[in-house]
Amino acid sequence: MLKVGLTGGIGAGKSEVSRLLVEYGAVLIDSDRIAREVVEPGTPGLAAVVEEFGPGVLTAEGALDRPALGALVFADAERLAALNAIVHPLVGARAAELERAAPEDAVVVHDVPLLTENGLAPLYDLVVVVDASAETQLDRLVRLRGMTESDARARMAAQATRDRRRAVADLVVDNDGPLEALEPQVRTVWDELVRRAAAR
Repeated sequence: MLKVGLTGGIGAGKSEVSRLLVEYGAVLIDSDRIAREVVEPGTPGLAAVVEEFGPGVLTAEGALDRPALGALVFADAERLAALNAIVHPLVGARAAELERAAPEDAVVVHDVPLLTENGLAPLYDLVVVVDASAETQLDRLVRLRGMTESDARARMAAQATRDRRRAVADLVVDNDGPLEALEPQVRTVWDELVRRAAAR
């Protein structure tokens, strides 16, 4: 099994890269998806979040109100750390469970948005960074995701710098261009991952 950490700044196009890798045969473990699962209604994760942040972080239906929680934590490092202390161990445990279920010869790609920020690179056999310029990220967030420019800039500023991400990369996918330019790069990365997996 080859354990790959996949990361990139918000709006860099990491989701598109992970989609292509799955098409080529990777087993994907998506940290964002797991982070949503572990705080679904009825989970111990959601109960712990409500205990920490109060019932104001719930919708009328009893689900997590992400915008309300985001408003509490994004501007406050201590509150964000408290949330991470609840969610990260739950995500880690579920990711490990999914990894154990993968075939022995699999290329397992862990899609981890905050890999650099949380110092997680050593957990993987290698790290793939999806890289895009700040201008490209900003354009995608505003044009494709409908964020305001100030919100997009704040989200980008809360993440590791481009240089820090590139410093932990074993392989870099340059995603400043159109989708047609991305696909051959990801295919090359996949071929390299398969080669490394076979050599283990």
